[in-house]
Order: sequence, then structure tokens, then C-alpha cells
Amino acid sequence: MALEKWSDRVAMARPASDAQLGEDIGGVEEMLAHAPVDVVVDFSEMTFLGSTDLARLISLRKKLNAAGTKLVLCGVPSQLHGTFQVTGLTKIFNFADNISTALASLQMSNE
Repeated sequence: MALEKWSDRVAMARPASDAQLGEDIGGVEEMLAHAPVDVVVDFSEMTFLGSTDLARLISLRKKLNAAGTKLVLCGVPSQLHGTFQVTGLTKIFNFADNISTALASLQMSNE
């Protein structure tokens, strides 16, 4: 599924592959050029995460932070979560169990 605008302030990406993750991140960057948005990336359909994907996510996080917005990763399968742990990236990314929890965390942080 492609990038979707969840609300005026939240974009949701549900990539099914690393190639689609790259496309979704590009779409978020285009959205940021017009207005600040918080972003939720649902990894529940992903089975692989490479170094290029990690670099894209780090870059996106930096851009979102500069815009004063947030990135939440949710539905991360255990094998992919291990990749974040081994690389130490669990310390810089915000994680949620599912989409509902991710959206709730954004709502609470914006109040």
C-alpha cells in the first residue's frame, strides 16, 4: 500500500517491501516540503530491512526532527526489531506495537 494521508498532520506508510519503503519515504519528503507532518511507518508487512533502508529512515528522522514533527515505527516484526537493536537504533526511534498505539502516542505528544 502506498503512502496515505491519515489526517492534516499525520501521514501513514505501510510498505510491503524495501523498494516500497524508499518510495514512501520519498513521498513523505514531498509532503514535508508543503507542510509539517508526523509520520507512522507500519512494518507489519516487511520481511527484510537492509542498510540502505536504515539510512533512509535515519535521514527521514532528521528531516522530521528539523521540521518539529515525529516519526513512529509500528508493527515491527521480531526479526526486524533485532536489526534495530543490533545497530543501536532502538535508542533513537520511537516504536509502537500497532497503528492505533502509534497514532495515540502522536496525539498525546501533540497536546
